Amino acid sequence: MTGQRSIQLRVNGQAYERTVETRQTLADFLREELHLTGTHLGCEHGICGACTILFNGEAVRSCLLLAVQADDAELMTVEGLAQGESLHPLQRAFHAHHALQCGFCTPGFLMTACAFLQEEPHPTEAQVREAISGNICRCTGYAPIVQAILHASRGG
Repeated sequence: MTGQRSIQLRVNGQAYERTVETRQTLADFLREELHLTGTHLGCEHGICGACTILFNGEAVRSCLLLAVQADDAELMTVEGLAQGESLHPLQRAFHAHHALQCGFCTPGFLMTACAFLQEEPHPTEAQVREAISGNICRCTGYAPIVQAILHASRGG
């Protein structure tokens, strides 16, 4: 038998208070309760990286966390990257370098790269490859993703 619990959190700068099932994953909460469907569910085991979001500034797999664990947290999803109609530098770089094909993995890569560039603003190619090694893409071959992240790191 599961229970319910009230949580308060900020997502993409907006405050929310909701009552959630204690067993509901954070990914499901974001998608179903807040309608932030940019957080994709791939493997639901934390392996593919498609559900990556920022949790208090750190990249995490939202399929591995429960919504109740986000009580009092600050979250950012891919929807929070752009400022109105102005794309985030990473989004512009992914577009310029054709760093997406089907797009399913793209939100996870963007959020992983966002957290990584906050920690390492001037990375080498090897550092970028290591940073994204936990995200799976079945379409691009990774080279354009690496180039896009490097481009964004250089202010492009």
